[in-house]
Amino acid sequence: MSAAVRPIPAARRLRGDVGQVGGIEVLPFGFLLFVSVTLLLVNVWGVIDTKLAVTSAAREAARAYSESDNENSARRAAVARATETLAAYGRGGDRASVDVPVLRQFERCSRVTVTVSYELPGVAVPFLGGLGARTVASSFTEIVDPYRDRIAKEAQC
Repeated sequence: MSAAVRPIPAARRLRGDVGQVGGIEVLPFGFLLFVSVTLLLVNVWGVIDTKLAVTSAAREAARAYSESDNENSARRAAVARATETLAAYGRGGDRASVDVPVLRQFERCSRVTVTVSYELPGVAVPFLGGLGARTVASSFTEIVDPYRDRIAKEAQC
């Protein structure tokens, strides 16, 4: 004959720390990992957003250059348009630079390549600014408008 199995009372079963699993020491590591991954994703998005801004600024600057009447007004218009575009994206100030090369001759169908670059902090830390830096740049090529008035030579393109 088998002996009857008696259930263990609940009060006796829940007493003590036998069988406890450690884990509280992992919480700081998990928090550190969460913060690190969040900072990484924010900075990656910052680079993507800046790339979109400088690409738009380069395109707008090249377009403004190609639709101008002469070399001097074209350079001024390109820099102004690039600066306005970057400001519209919330990127402006002394971190941006616009490079408009000097053409041999400002005439119809001349190609101009405008390069816009922006210095982006490597890791943006609140209240401390940025640690490290990287430059995000974009170029855009446009031809001077072949049907533009007030340009001396005929179109050769």
